[in-house]
Amino acid sequence: MAQLWGGRFQGATDRSAYEFNASIRFDQRLYKEDIEGSIAHAAMLGRQGILSASERDSIIEGLKQLKSDIESGAVSITDEYEDIHSFVESVLTERIGEAGKKLHTGRSRNDQVALDMKLYTRNQLKITDQALKELLQTILSIMEEHTETYMPGFTHLQKAQPVTLAHHLGAYFEMFYRDRDRLKDIEKRMNTCPLGAGALAGTTYDLDRDYTAELLLFDGGPTRNSMDSVSDRDYLIEFLSALSLIMMHLSRFSEEVIIWNSNEYRFVEIDDRYATGSSIMPQKKNPDIAELVRGKTGRVYGALVSLLTTMKGIPLAYDKDMQEDKELSFDAMDTARNCIREFCGMLQTMKFRKDLMEESAKKGFTNATDAADYLVKKGVPFRDAHSIVGRLVLKGIEEGKALDDLTLEEFRKESGAFEEDIYEAISLKTCVEKRLTFGAPGPERMREVIDVYRKML
Repeated sequence: MAQLWGGRFQGATDRSAYEFNASIRFDQRLYKEDIEGSIAHAAMLGRQGILSASERDSIIEGLKQLKSDIESGAVSITDEYEDIHSFVESVLTERIGEAGKKLHTGRSRNDQVALDMKLYTRNQLKITDQALKELLQTILSIMEEHTETYMPGFTHLQKAQPVTLAHHLGAYFEMFYRDRDRLKDIEKRMNTCPLGAGALAGTTYDLDRDYTAELLLFDGGPTRNSMDSVSDRDYLIEFLSALSLIMMHLSRFSEEVIIWNSNEYRFVEIDDRYATGSSIMPQKKNPDIAELVRGKTGRVYGALVSLLTTMKGIPLAYDKDMQEDKELSFDAMDTARNCIREFCGMLQTMKFRKDLMEESAKKGFTNATDAADYLVKKGVPFRDAHSIVGRLVLKGIEEGKALDDLTLEEFRKESGAFEEDIYEAISLKTCVEKRLTFGAPGPERMREVIDVYRKML
């Protein structure tokens, strides 16, 4: 059991207690960050004269070689070490001798792990942001093709008013763009370096924390309070919150894809690469990717609630409870990234049934509001117009007709204000095109918004 402490202990740690306490099983994924932070720390110690030039160079070269050996598979990270920090320091010392024992001068595992998690989270922020950018580009390309693809807009999952596919997808563009904005905000706020904070009270060594922060690309410089430095996980909670919002948006979109893919709607056809079949029913083509994205949303929520619950009762400064910040966070980061990627692939290959979308909008009486507005423009009070069109809708439901299918005589039976131009007034093209307020589905306005989106990306 390789560990970095034990001088004041007379007995060995119980094996099961050691395994319960150890984190190497999951924190080994931080090896790059741990080595990157250690190289910066050694460079700073050398600059300050705390290490000799030869000690500094030996440590830095040894760390670089260790990273290379891990990545090539020449060295394996094993569970004989308590954590990734023990592994890196122990293997380094085995390789370069006494100089390796000086690497930990002026730091603690507390500020070391705080640094590792910040570096790792910062990198995951960038990876997630790039995945969202690709998703937004996919959404935008579909919008550009479908500014005049008519479909029903819904409220209460009931057909409400006609919109276009471009307009509908534009709502998701807005959601995922806000998600990218949140990631940028989190990165800006977390961009301070905790290394040099020590266990909780800094150190008596003459460290240059500004230099370390500069080497590690922390634009905000070093953290300002050493106790907060080692006990802060706000940035991770914020990231998990942002991932939860991303997953919520993906889940809403997935729900619509699942509905649209059903035999009752058939608005979309999911490519075979992103669907599965049934072991017993030959006809099935299931939207499993969309369903899994919807299901995995709860998994990411769980990581957020878990960390919030862990942190709520922890006194200053560092406590071992905080080791629980890793496993579920790593899983949430992996899950969200994979969900964005798979959903994007599914969306890129999906076919949209324009004919069935338009037919559904017509059969769903989505032009009823426009029929009422038509009467209002003819001088009929809105409440009366609402009632008149309601009766026409009821007639259409009973006879299996859309409003467009009713004869002028049937219209005039309910109100003499109806004239031949009613058919032009309630055509889906007219209903959509006359909605010209900024942000509405009219094709002219949609093209303006698409230009804005293109610039935003």
